[in-house]
Amino acid sequence: MTILNVAHRGARSLAPENTIAAARKALEVGAGMWELDVQLTADDELLVMHDPKLTRTSDVGGRFPQRRPWRVDGFALSEIQTLDCGGWFVRQDPFGQIAAGAVSAAETDSYLGLRAPTLRQALEYTIDNGWTVNIELKHLTGDDKGRLMVQKTIDLITALGMEQRVLLSSFNHDYLRQARTLAPDLPIAALSLFAIRRPIRYLTNLGAQAYNPRQGAVRRRMVAALRSSGLDVYVWTVNNEKAMRRLIGMGVTGIITDFPQSLCGLLVGP
Repeated sequence: MTILNVAHRGARSLAPENTIAAARKALEVGAGMWELDVQLTADDELLVMHDPKLTRTSDVGGRFPQRRPWRVDGFALSEIQTLDCGGWFVRQDPFGQIAAGAVSAAETDSYLGLRAPTLRQALEYTIDNGWTVNIELKHLTGDDKGRLMVQKTIDLITALGMEQRVLLSSFNHDYLRQARTLAPDLPIAALSLFAIRRPIRYLTNLGAQAYNPRQGAVRRRMVAALRSSGLDVYVWTVNNEKAMRRLIGMGVTGIITDFPQSLCGLLVGP
């Protein structure tokens, strides 16, 4: 059984998360899919960014010191794309991979000054490389904003002809219901922090093709029942190799990890 190696926010242990550089590294190490996060800017553009605030993964505080609390939805796309979204990774080395020698000096230098991509840029990179992507719709403040984000995301996927290259996921299952109405054939996945009761019934009613649970909420019998019912299971975020082996043994559809390079080694190993 083939297990899909899904690079969480790109290969975020090797490059700044949710950037084209992280996608490039994920592709380089052999990930079968990459995962990214999308939300709306102040001028309603689709931006690839995880946090509701720009502070953790950019130099926004230094560039715009008077614009607290530095929320994504408080800045226009043109402003956000002036920010350095890679320098923080070089300074912090959050996964210790620069120190370990897994990131070259040339790569480290190239991360300085990286820009946050739009969803269009991320999807075009995916197309150009014959790849697939899991788009996570982040929860936005305000129903109108949420509906607009879903609509614009579906419109872009359709315009690019990517319906067969995208898995759309969210913790906000109302977004998924809207997506199902707008694009009946687009694969959707229900993200969940805790185990969903009667998941087969729930996912069927939602019109979802997949269940994306946190690894602590996964049980062998649950995986077997879902897979037997034709539903996929993508487990997040799995960085420990022992846990990866356990999930491979369970027969999950895919494993979402910050270390796709490690998972690739397990999947192709003896």
